Parts: sequence; C-alpha cells; structure tokens
Amino acid sequence: MAVLEVCVKAAAGAPEILGDCPFCQRVLLTLEEKKIPYKTHLINFSDKPQWFLEVNPEGKVPMLKFDEKWITDSDVIVGIIEEKYPNPSLSPPPEISSVGSKIFPSFVKFLKSKDPSDGSEQALLNELKALDEHLKAKGPYVAGENICAVDLSLAPKLYHLEVALGHFKGWTVPESLSYFHDYVKLLFSRESFQKTKAAKEHVIAGWEPKVNA
Repeated sequence: MAVLEVCVKAAAGAPEILGDCPFCQRVLLTLEEKKIPYKTHLINFSDKPQWFLEVNPEGKVPMLKFDEKWITDSDVIVGIIEEKYPNPSLSPPPEISSVGSKIFPSFVKFLKSKDPSDGSEQALLNELKALDEHLKAKGPYVAGENICAVDLSLAPKLYHLEVALGHFKGWTVPESLSYFHDYVKLLFSRESFQKTKAAKEHVIAGWEPKVNA
C-alpha cells in the first residue's frame, strides 16, 4: 500500500508539533481508523513553505496527495479516502449524515459571545441535547455499534468545545447529558484519537485571538 502524504497544521510557536486544526485531525483519524500508512508534513502557519504555497496558493490545510494530485477540503478528502479504501467502511447511513452538524458553529458563536443574554449558550445546549437524544436511541456511536465518518468529524470538534469552553468560560457540558458524556469518553479513548489530538495548550492558543478579538 502506497504511503499517502498529508499536510496538516503545525502548532503555533512549536512548528515540529501537531497543531490544533479539527479538520486536519478528522483526516488523520480517518487514515488511522482505516490503517492506511501516511506521512505528515507539518505546515507552520507563520512561515508556510514555498512548495506548499505553489501547489496550494490559498495555503489551506488539510491537504492530501492522491495520484500525484494535491487535494484540499476535509469533506472531499474523506470522501476520496472512503472511495479508494472502502474497508473498513466508515460511510454513514444517509439519514444520519448531518447528526451533530450544527454543534461546531453553535460552539464558536457561544465561545466568542460577550453577551450572556444573546441565546448562544441555549442554542448550543439545544444542539448537544439533540445529539444526546440521538445517542440514547441509536448509540453508542452515531450509527450504532460501529464508528463512522460522522463520529470522526465530530470527535475533534467536541474536543475543541470541551477544552476551549472549559478554559475561556469555565463552562462544561451538563452532567445530565449522560449519553453525550459516554460518547465523548468512547471517542477520546480510541487509539486513533490519542495519536492524532493536539495538546490542550495548543487548542487554547489557537482560539485565544478569536475569543479576544
């Protein structure tokens, strides 16, 4: 099996360490779960290498090389990996493909909010409750017994949510959402997750300028 080349964000101020991009982690998780050999190029965002900008003028990550062509956009990359390496299948049943998809934008809005009465906290809680209900009915993963692409997209975002809201707002997901908490434990304890997650301090540093903007 050919080794795939993947470009991911390096940690700010520590260019030799994996950075805090949840979309990069999603791609790495997919490669890990499918046991596909890969080589990472850590891209230092404050000094992007010339070769990288030549193939990718927008300078976006993640970026993966398929058949000598560099591809960006985690949705596209994950789709191609699934197509070329169908086993084990991570393809979700269509009816669950959007489960939890509003959690990340709701989290970002609440994280950046300076107004406690703007409803952003409640909006996030509503999304988390919806996921908790879904997991109660269908869990332990979004599609049942086996992990799928939806879980791998959610896992890094839920990690960011936990770390950033805990740090900047002293906020945690209510204990009452027990199916959600079990789900997060399950995801975060997977070997693929432990291997590809950014250190908490890099996640915090990544959000700092956005929160204090």
